[in-house]
Amino acid sequence: MTSRGGPSQQNSQLQRRITRTQTLGNLGEFDSEVVPSSLEEIAPILRVANEVEPSNPRVAYLCRFYAFEKAHRLDPTSSGRGVRQFKTALLQRLERENDPTLMGRVKKSDAREMQSFYQHYYKKYIQALQNAADKADRAQLTKAYQTANVLFEVLKAVNQTQSVEVDREILETHDKVAEKTEIYVPYNILPLDPDSSNQAIMKYPEIQAAVQALRNTRGLPWPKDYKKKKDEDILDWLQAMFGFQKDNVANQREHLILLLANVHIRQFPKPDQQPKLDERALDEVMKKIFKNYKKWCKYLDRKSSLWLPTIQQEVQQRKLLYMGLYLLIWGEAANLRFMPECLCYIYHHMAFELYGMLAGNVSPMTGENVKPAYGGEEEAFLKKVVTPIYEVIAQEAERSKIAKSKHSQWRNYDDLNEYFWSVDCFRLGWPMRADADFFCKLVNPLQDEKNGETRPKRDRWVGKVDFVEIRSFWHIFRSFNRMWSFFILCLQAMIIVAWNGTGQPSSAFKSKEFNKVLSIFITAAIMKLGQAILDVILSWKARRSMSFHVKLRYILKAVCAAAWVVILPVTYAYTWENPPGFAQTIRSWFGNGSSSSSLFILAVVIYMSPNMLAILLFLFPFIRRFLESSNYKIVMLMMWWSQPRLYVGRGMHESTFSLFKYTLFWVLLIITKLAFSFYIEIKPLVGPTKAIMEVHISSYQWHEFFPQAKNNIGVVIALWAPVILVYFMDTQIWYAIFSTLFGGIYGAFRRLGEIRTLGMLRSRFQSLPGAFNACLIPVEKTEPTKRKGLKATFSRKFEMIPSSKEKEAARFAQLWNKIITSFREEDLISNREMDLLLVPYWADRDLELMQWPPFLLASKIPIAVDMAKDSKGKDSELKKRIKSDDYMYSAVCECYASFRNIVNFLVHGKREKEVIEYIFSEVDKHIEEDDLLSEYKLNALPNLYELFVRLVKYLLDNKPEDRDQIVILFQDMLEVVTRDIMEDHVSNLLDSIHGGSGHEGIQYQLFASAGAIKFPAPESEAWKEKIKRLYLLLTVKESAMDVPSNLEARRRISFFSNSLFMDMPSAPKVRNMLSFSVLTPYYTEEVLFSLPELEEPNEDGVSILFYLQKIFPDEWNNFLERLDCFSEEELRGSDESEEQLRHWASYRGQTLTRTVRGMMYYRKALELQAFLDMAKHDDLMEGYKAIELNEDQMKGERSLWTQCQAVADMKFTYVVSCQLYGIQKRSGDPRAQDILRLMITYPSLRVAYIDEVEEPSKDRTKKVNDKVYYSTLVKAALPKSNSSEPGQNLDQIIYRIKLPGPAILGEGKPENQNHAIIFTRGEGLQTIDMNQDNYMEEALKMRNLLQEFLKRHDLRHPSILGLREHIFTGSVSSLAWFMSNQETSFVTIGQRLLANPLKVRFHYGHPDVFDRLFHLTRGGVSKASKIINLSEDIFAGFNSTLREGNVTHHEYIQVGKGRDVGLNQISLFEAKIANGNGEQTLSRDLYRLGHRFDFFRMLSCYFTTIGFYISTLITVLTVYVFLYGRLYLVLSGIETGLSAQPGIRDNKSLEIALASQSFVQIGFLMALPMVMEIGLENGFRTALSEFILMQLQLAPVFFTFSLGTKTHYYGRTLLHGGAKYRATGRGFVVFHAKFADNYRLYSRSHFVKGLELMILLLVYQIFGQAYRGALAYILITVPMWFMVGTWLFAPFLFNPSGFEWQKIVDDWTDWNKWIGNRGGIGVPPEKSWESWWEEEQDHLRHSGKRGIIAEILLALRFFIYQYGLVYHLHIAKESKSVLVYGISWLVIFLILFVMKTISVGRRKFSANFQLVFRLIKGLIFVTFIAILVILIALAHMTPKDILVCILAFMPTGWGLLLIAQACKPVVHKFGFWGSVRILARGYEILMGLLLFTPVAFLAWFPFVSEFQTRMLFNQAFSRGLQISRILGGHRKDKSSRNKE
Repeated sequence: MTSRGGPSQQNSQLQRRITRTQTLGNLGEFDSEVVPSSLEEIAPILRVANEVEPSNPRVAYLCRFYAFEKAHRLDPTSSGRGVRQFKTALLQRLERENDPTLMGRVKKSDAREMQSFYQHYYKKYIQALQNAADKADRAQLTKAYQTANVLFEVLKAVNQTQSVEVDREILETHDKVAEKTEIYVPYNILPLDPDSSNQAIMKYPEIQAAVQALRNTRGLPWPKDYKKKKDEDILDWLQAMFGFQKDNVANQREHLILLLANVHIRQFPKPDQQPKLDERALDEVMKKIFKNYKKWCKYLDRKSSLWLPTIQQEVQQRKLLYMGLYLLIWGEAANLRFMPECLCYIYHHMAFELYGMLAGNVSPMTGENVKPAYGGEEEAFLKKVVTPIYEVIAQEAERSKIAKSKHSQWRNYDDLNEYFWSVDCFRLGWPMRADADFFCKLVNPLQDEKNGETRPKRDRWVGKVDFVEIRSFWHIFRSFNRMWSFFILCLQAMIIVAWNGTGQPSSAFKSKEFNKVLSIFITAAIMKLGQAILDVILSWKARRSMSFHVKLRYILKAVCAAAWVVILPVTYAYTWENPPGFAQTIRSWFGNGSSSSSLFILAVVIYMSPNMLAILLFLFPFIRRFLESSNYKIVMLMMWWSQPRLYVGRGMHESTFSLFKYTLFWVLLIITKLAFSFYIEIKPLVGPTKAIMEVHISSYQWHEFFPQAKNNIGVVIALWAPVILVYFMDTQIWYAIFSTLFGGIYGAFRRLGEIRTLGMLRSRFQSLPGAFNACLIPVEKTEPTKRKGLKATFSRKFEMIPSSKEKEAARFAQLWNKIITSFREEDLISNREMDLLLVPYWADRDLELMQWPPFLLASKIPIAVDMAKDSKGKDSELKKRIKSDDYMYSAVCECYASFRNIVNFLVHGKREKEVIEYIFSEVDKHIEEDDLLSEYKLNALPNLYELFVRLVKYLLDNKPEDRDQIVILFQDMLEVVTRDIMEDHVSNLLDSIHGGSGHEGIQYQLFASAGAIKFPAPESEAWKEKIKRLYLLLTVKESAMDVPSNLEARRRISFFSNSLFMDMPSAPKVRNMLSFSVLTPYYTEEVLFSLPELEEPNEDGVSILFYLQKIFPDEWNNFLERLDCFSEEELRGSDESEEQLRHWASYRGQTLTRTVRGMMYYRKALELQAFLDMAKHDDLMEGYKAIELNEDQMKGERSLWTQCQAVADMKFTYVVSCQLYGIQKRSGDPRAQDILRLMITYPSLRVAYIDEVEEPSKDRTKKVNDKVYYSTLVKAALPKSNSSEPGQNLDQIIYRIKLPGPAILGEGKPENQNHAIIFTRGEGLQTIDMNQDNYMEEALKMRNLLQEFLKRHDLRHPSILGLREHIFTGSVSSLAWFMSNQETSFVTIGQRLLANPLKVRFHYGHPDVFDRLFHLTRGGVSKASKIINLSEDIFAGFNSTLREGNVTHHEYIQVGKGRDVGLNQISLFEAKIANGNGEQTLSRDLYRLGHRFDFFRMLSCYFTTIGFYISTLITVLTVYVFLYGRLYLVLSGIETGLSAQPGIRDNKSLEIALASQSFVQIGFLMALPMVMEIGLENGFRTALSEFILMQLQLAPVFFTFSLGTKTHYYGRTLLHGGAKYRATGRGFVVFHAKFADNYRLYSRSHFVKGLELMILLLVYQIFGQAYRGALAYILITVPMWFMVGTWLFAPFLFNPSGFEWQKIVDDWTDWNKWIGNRGGIGVPPEKSWESWWEEEQDHLRHSGKRGIIAEILLALRFFIYQYGLVYHLHIAKESKSVLVYGISWLVIFLILFVMKTISVGRRKFSANFQLVFRLIKGLIFVTFIAILVILIALAHMTPKDILVCILAFMPTGWGLLLIAQACKPVVHKFGFWGSVRILARGYEILMGLLLFTPVAFLAWFPFVSEFQTRMLFNQAFSRGLQISRILGGHRKDKSSRNKE
């Protein structure tokens, strides 16, 4: 993702690209941003020119002219990169613009023009804005001052050239401007200049308190020549004394103020008049920052430098000084931040100097006051402290490139940091000695190895520290030796028990068997010795830096272990009554004394005593924790023997309860596993083995070298090897089963999946407002606290909110509506659905009831009306029926109330009012008395209902011309009520009004007079909303049940509602919450799709846009509806809507825009929550929308909106680290534009980047300029909010901190994060990757999540909070769906279990929230050493755990994450992860965890990190071992000899073992947790159907294939290295991968291995005698044939359009071209087979001797085939002599010789002796045919023989090839490399043909292609794809016609 390719090659490409774009970009429209880095100073002038151009072109011209002059002054020789082109382009532009601008000049001369313009600008922009309180105004003012400054500079220059004096007035003005420009600089969050104290954020008392405290500089000794400025603070003094950079100081000042303010407000300080910083807050921050430093001092037995003064007044100041000093060191340390203890060392000395200065100490040397060793001048700290150490890192990183795979030859970050873990580090001194061993370089490592260590004086390179990462499989054993020992001893014990006696486990305790079982202690001792020797060998290269007592321990351990290996067997020999053979030999050496077992038992007890102690400590973790972290000498001596003293990894033990939980888990699991292994695998194998050992075989079918071998030992090995391998692997299967069960139970207890469908949501919606208020709204002080305990787990009820609590209802409405509108903005729902889901914003005060969203009340009113019409009985019955459905009841009440309100609102006439009031009062009275039905006739109700619906329709339109209609409507309604419903009651009503005059008159006059009805109604948002809602209630029929219809919207809404019923901390007020930041590293991925990218069709005629429209059809329609368009064509009109289209597509890809939108929801959520916290009652009732809509209110500094913004600023920052933004900007890359656009859309977004600037060298002799690197933070300069002038979109630099050199030295991404981490703020830090997304509703829960940091989980506060992820790429294709299911199950059920009960969750990828201060002081949020930390994320988790952190996992909040979607991308991703795991296996972190965890936690750690990969490796190995064993049996002829034996015929154990293997192979391990998790969250029926669907879509094929990927890359990494970051690309894969691409990607990892297994199976098929046709045989070989088929053909099966005839033809020509092309320097591997082949063996070049030897030994297996098969040839005449084998080699050499002569001949003769050469070739061919004929005729050679020959000789050739490749330098020397290459090409062509033929054959049948598309893509898209192909065909025709 981020310059993983290493800086070198990346930068060179970039540099090349940039120069080109610069030259092009500058000739056209000239842009102020595309300026070469060495001319940076002129960029502001060009910006000003662009700004003033519209108003005065001549001034703009003068500015540009001045810029040109200045550029010439800066770089007269144009030595900088791109400067010459830049100057030329600028000059061309000036020439063009001179005359036209002269014409437009107003004043007489340029000088006058400039002066008048300057005055005009000052008046218009600066005086007008003088007292800016608002944020936007303040930004304008800053910009205006900067512009004025530049204008004055230009003005002076123009006046000089024309030798005119500058006016006095202008000079005075300028003095004011210059003074202000100093103060008004762009700021990040806090404007700290004196004029900004009226800004909202600066008004907060907590901020004021922190600022006040920092400004207390009483009693600090300033340097003599220091010029004081206003508002000095402590950090300014530190800068003056120690020489920190100005911007670093500014950055850390803001950092410290915000930290203190946020912690201060959480202490709930008393609101005093004068805000004063709370001591508690200060201590809390100080404790967090210095915890690691104090621990380090204790560890090294030094006094810490934090001395506090005795006088109480100065204590606070001193604490702030110490904290400020640490942060300033950290903020400028660049790559040293990865070395926390190195920072401790620097801090230790600088703090001591600080103390000396404040105490007024006098230096003993000079007699003056103490001064810092490196102090005073600018950048002193950077130059003298950081740079020397940085240089060391950089040099070591350089060396890592020479020794590509050898970690042992260079020091990585960890080695350099661990130098500071020993007291020796103080030898560096302070000031640091330049000749200290730390700074020494290794001269040339390679020479030194050749002449051995003979030279007496070797340069003092420190070498590796404590640990050497050596490539070897032994690391697996060394890191987890306790586990392997345990399994091996169990195996030995089980075999002994099964072999002897009855074979029942109980018999183990009979004396004889017991004696035998006791031999396991001898095995244990031997393994201990192996471990000790291994330790010595693997740590050999670190011997130089090891302290004496560590060496002593290693030697003593080895001696001790060796002693036990002697003592135990000797004492054991004397325990036997009648000793076996080996015991007798021992006795004969040591004298034949009497036998007694007591000595041996005693020896065993002594041998086991340390283990007993360990068990005791395991049971009482607190004792162990004390012992490990204590610094007493006696304890240290005790612990020294058990494990060497280390700075990290001490005291990691959990509480006793946690210990009990994970111990229980593992004890159950191990018992199950051992029982299974014993009864099913080992015991059944014993009988057959004994039988086989007794048979004697005399006839072999080949030349047997060891005919004398006893007991058929070969057969026994062939039988047992697969079983034993499976024994070591199947724990992983049991882990999968147990983790699924436990994970499921835990998930259910955490209430996952309680609401998983809309139906469930509807039924629980009434308790939702209560849940909202309980979880998302801070508790008021008065409310009772929540109950805890078991009952709370099982039932979590929220009381329904009574209608009287209107505040709660209003809050619910704001939050709910915000979520729903965010759905609408994301186009998940349509307008109608949105209306149905919204709750009224404006609480209707007249309705005394809760207003539910209309989708719940849909269709209730029409039904209720029918019920009333038909009901004949009593009121109470009708009431009961209506009340039985709560929603119906509330709908009826609401409609009646609204009807009444609307009628009252509209009717204004006095008499009309009386009539209406009377009618309503009558109805109310009858309702009260429960006799409505008996009094009134309700069968006319539907008529009234219809009239009312019509009325509401008119009100919706609200058109004046409808007035007359409304009058008549009212009269109709009155008539229905009075005539039909209230028949006899109405006469007295009308009489009472009119004194009995006739009816007709009244009817005529009511409502008709002018003022009687108020219509059109006055428009207000609230009124419109009310009418709309009423209309929906009245008219929506049944169809609203499935709202929302979009699946994603349903998933999100149900997960969110469900999460509110889970257990989460209650929310604090926004002001009191923990503050946090989000950090996203970005390299060069997509930011925003451009229109051409979206519309560019691929070869199928499918464009990305078309693809997205097909996959998200409903979202596309919603998008069109949102933009008021009916079709795509309408969109194309305006730029605005095209922009929207780009966004719509980008939000569905994996783009930066999507990530930024998601993360900025945090801010929106905070603003809303701040509003709900702060709003008064009236504001609350008005609603949040009212504030958002109300623009003019937003101006005042005290307005609610500004307050909300300020609080959000204080609590949340988002930094995107765009490593190359500076370079992209200068080269005019569109990505830079898109990033800038993001900053403008989200003003609080910050972008950090590494700026590479060329500084023109001072001395003229150097041709090349020096590069300087800066860590830079920018924000968008906001355009003027109110002006009509078009502003430029620009960014402003806030901070620029100089770096000691290029930042990217190791892996790219961690270093990209590290450079930007100094710009983050707050106490939490969420690291988010570029492929993630977030949702509004989840953002609302963030403040709850952060509260977890304040809770203890077990013993400690958490240091990393794990979150669950939702994989959003599942809908793309079936592969993406498998991948996303697999990932989802890992990030939910997998991690839930890891965090609790297993306590080994680390940090996997990136939505986790780090405790920021914890990780700042402990090496950052990832590790960055090249290659070893390839999967950098998990190392952060390792580091956190080793340093006593605590990683938890929380299920109530989730973040979106994208994954790869095509097979090739998935394979690259899996390869990267497997590589990463290979590197982890070698790493010191895993070694330490394996040794410092207790036994069971160590098991958890193993099986959830590298164990999984080792198990997959063993799985594949099992197949190989089984098949090679069978090969031996078949070819040697033993199988026929033993065919009667049951062990050979149907061997149950073997079948079970291979069944376990195939379980793993088809992805059973993945499927189990997957089914469980889907079952938990979506119901088990869904889970089952999904599982079956996956099988139909060939999931097992995918899993078997990915098994191969994992195995290949994991194994290769351990053997040879070659791990590298693989950029997978995050696009949509709807394109066809070429055959040659697939071949290149998979030939070594899958195809070769697949073919080898195929040959093995074929040989077995041809010669195998045993069970022909037996069921067991089929069961055993079918999975293997499946594996072969999958490995060979899966890539073509999963390749879109993989079986289309036309594509196949194209692929074939492409492949031929590739195979045939010559390689050479500069030919990329994609272009030529030769280049690819050379690159493919690259890893062997760096592999080292061990790797090469391993490779050669592995290649020897290919020679078995020939040896075995030649004896089976018909032609060999049953001969068993060795000569047959010899002759077969002769044949091989003959063939090779002929090939060689032909190739030499072709080179030598083909030009001059063309004819002769052809004749020779012909002769050879004829001879070959002749030999064949003779063999067939005379030696009776059969066709089977020919096949067998091929099977025999092909592998031999391949084996020779492998050996030749491994010994490349030797082969080169003898000049055979060319021949090797020719042979290799022959093999590749054969392999290609083998793969290609079946694919091409299937492509003949058109239905295969159809089937494949169906299987790969979901229905909608595959239909669309067919259509598009047809269209594509038409398109091609049209274009060809047009050409004609």
